[in-house]
Amino acid sequence: MKLLVTGATGQLGSLVVKHLLTKVPAEQISVSVRNPQKAAHLKDAGVDVRHGDFTQPDTLTSAFKGIDRLLIISTADGDRVEQHKAAIEAAKAANVRFIAYTSVVNARESQLVLANDHAKTEEAILASGIPHVFLRNNWYVENEKDTILASVSGAPFLSPIGEGLVGWATRNDYAEAAANALTLAVHDQEIYELSGPLRTHSELAQIVSKVSGKEIKVEKIDVDTFGDFLASNGVPKEAVPFVKAIQSGIRDGALAVESQDFETLLGRPLTPIEERIRELISE
Repeated sequence: MKLLVTGATGQLGSLVVKHLLTKVPAEQISVSVRNPQKAAHLKDAGVDVRHGDFTQPDTLTSAFKGIDRLLIISTADGDRVEQHKAAIEAAKAANVRFIAYTSVVNARESQLVLANDHAKTEEAILASGIPHVFLRNNWYVENEKDTILASVSGAPFLSPIGEGLVGWATRNDYAEAAANALTLAVHDQEIYELSGPLRTHSELAQIVSKVSGKEIKVEKIDVDTFGDFLASNGVPKEAVPFVKAIQSGIRDGALAVESQDFETLLGRPLTPIEERIRELISE
């Protein structure tokens, strides 16, 4: 059985491959990457490195040739829906027998600005007829790194999400869940809602305070003020509306999804986010 991971030099994809190497022989693992030179370390480990660029569909058709099970890690730039559809069509052309896709929680009902692309991708996978699972990820605790580090250094812990609840978990846990999804012979469900325990920003700040031994002061601000803060601290002007829309969605409950699917897919309890926060602070 031949497995392939797209985006394997990215932050999530590289961790997925790391976990796969503990589960199956390296010769069963392939990766598709835009720049194969960046995956030289994987080739040295015995992984089959292939050129696959989501903006160049022809490369995907050749990258997926001979692949049985495919993990599509959602892309970050450009027209994601068209890129994902190109990957799905390439998978069909290559007779891929199974697709796992990294989506977002509650994708087809969510009002989160990110969700629309994921919902359309899920629909395209459904229309393909290829057996699949959707890995609906909540939020990486690493997404809060800048805020955490700033607060430990004495800045206020800025919170534009009010009492919005988030299911933070470590990127490594999401990666291991994806590796498990790709290697499980049979799935008894089509959708995995992957959420950690739901917490507010205030509760997250309390954890940071406990881990760091420093008093963390939460400053609740509105989304517009947060946008102004981002713009004045180097975030590109064109990116600010998107970030504000994400924060508004979180504030309104878009990530408040409770589920036990994460631990089911991992086969173990989630890594306490305290451990990862401690690492972030000491890095």
